[in-house]
Amino acid sequence: MSRPFRVTVPELAFVGEDLRRPECVAATARGLVHVSDARGGITTIGADGGMSRLLARGVADFLPNGFSLLPDGGYAVANLGPDGGAWRLAPDGALTPEVLEVDGWRLPPTNFVHHDRTSGEDRLWISVSTRHVPRELAFDRRVADGVIVLKDRHGARVVVDDLGFANETKVSPDGRHLYVNETVARRLSRFPIRADASLGPRETVAAFADGIFPDGFEFDAEGGIWIASVVSNRLVRVAPDGSQEVILDDSDPEVIAAAETAWAEARLGRAEIDGGRAGTLGNLASVTFGGPGLRTVYLGSLFAPRLATFASPIAGAEPPHWHY
Repeated sequence: MSRPFRVTVPELAFVGEDLRRPECVAATARGLVHVSDARGGITTIGADGGMSRLLARGVADFLPNGFSLLPDGGYAVANLGPDGGAWRLAPDGALTPEVLEVDGWRLPPTNFVHHDRTSGEDRLWISVSTRHVPRELAFDRRVADGVIVLKDRHGARVVVDDLGFANETKVSPDGRHLYVNETVARRLSRFPIRADASLGPRETVAAFADGIFPDGFEFDAEGGIWIASVVSNRLVRVAPDGSQEVILDDSDPEVIAAAETAWAEARLGRAEIDGGRAGTLGNLASVTFGGPGLRTVYLGSLFAPRLATFASPIAGAEPPHWHY
């Protein structure tokens, strides 16, 4: 970024209404913005502000979390409900299993599904925050059993199994690395992707402190990575050199202090993780770029009924689904 850039809460605009847990957000060149919907599907916001909702049929306890758009107009969706797993939601609302089990292990509540074609074939990278049930047991910073599953033409298999609460995971625009936010370990990590789709050793891209608990992220066109932080409602840009800049801050010092103490004492709980819900950003969870030139930022959250948005002087990198 050529100059410091900061946005304040009063400068934000908002799109959508009556959204239910819009944890994940994705935009396309057609001007559509898609968000996860706790009612059991995906809500789409049109360029004119109109809204439509696609709800899954026939499956109970389906709680969409992170998702990816698919070329056929459907979605690959992580189910945070008790049944867990990764599912395919068709344009007509039909819901079918994508990955429910790997090597005899039934996937528990699942965090994110990333559809990747950088290798020339369809691949799904699926993050499972923890093997613990309930997942809140992994808010203890001493726990590191987050998992990433890869599904490709060879089937589904675990490729990483020691993450500190695995959250959003995406392949870099050049296809060379798999990135993942480790929320409780408080770092952004990446793994080199080998020719056979196995992963090389972990590399720490950025370590976070001072209220930053990384959830979702997105790449920009200048090699930066934008990080959405729950708890503090902060949006942080990690530059290519690893330096960090706070773009937006909607934090409450008391909430941060409580979370920092609980994290250090290994007693972080749901109350602390959800502490940002009272802010305007409603516990910031995800970020994406859209609009003309990929210069509009959209922010998803765990609790807000709308998406916050603002114009950015730096464009986003074109995501895999941009022309779907």
